[in-house]
Amino acid sequence: MTGMTDAPDPRSRPELRAGHADRDAVVERLREAAGDGRIDLEELEERIERALSARTYGELAVLTADLPGPEAPVPSAEPEEELVLRTVAGEIRQDGHWVVPRRIVAKSGMGHIRIDFTQAECRHREVWLEVDAGIGEIRVVVPEGWSARTHDLSVGFGTVRNRASAPPAPGMPVLRITGSSKAGTVVVRHPFRWPGRRSRD
Repeated sequence: MTGMTDAPDPRSRPELRAGHADRDAVVERLREAAGDGRIDLEELEERIERALSARTYGELAVLTADLPGPEAPVPSAEPEEELVLRTVAGEIRQDGHWVVPRRIVAKSGMGHIRIDFTQAECRHREVWLEVDAGIGEIRVVVPEGWSARTHDLSVGFGTVRNRASAPPAPGMPVLRITGSSKAGTVVVRHPFRWPGRRSRD
């Protein structure tokens, strides 16, 4: 049986590819450092942006090299969670009660994907949603208190509307949306509040 000690040491192999869990660990450590007054908010934002786009352990290690603690991120011992939703011209609805993974991929060529988190069980402080809207629609509904970030989402001829961009409530998750909207539509919103009103999506 292979143990955790068999995992490659990222400090001796900085060229190894990092995973989402490794990036999350560095982001959390940077936030703790900011809370301790070791780095200011401007530097925190810059380092987090670099951490989220890092591909290797070496790229992550330099972000925390001047901070107390471990010299490099340690690979996660658990397999990464991922949910993939893909349609060419059909419709996919992910709603009701479901367990939210750390990472979700939603790809719509000409179809419609609706991801509703309002009754979902989420155990993560941050959830990553990678979207690819060709000429289709991807609509996301998040509970009140959740916050969505679409800064890293590239837009071609498509449309992106984020109506859940307010800061998150204490203890509530942040949904970080990446990917692209080539000529499609990406909408993020909270549930409608008006009694008796039905959503068109």
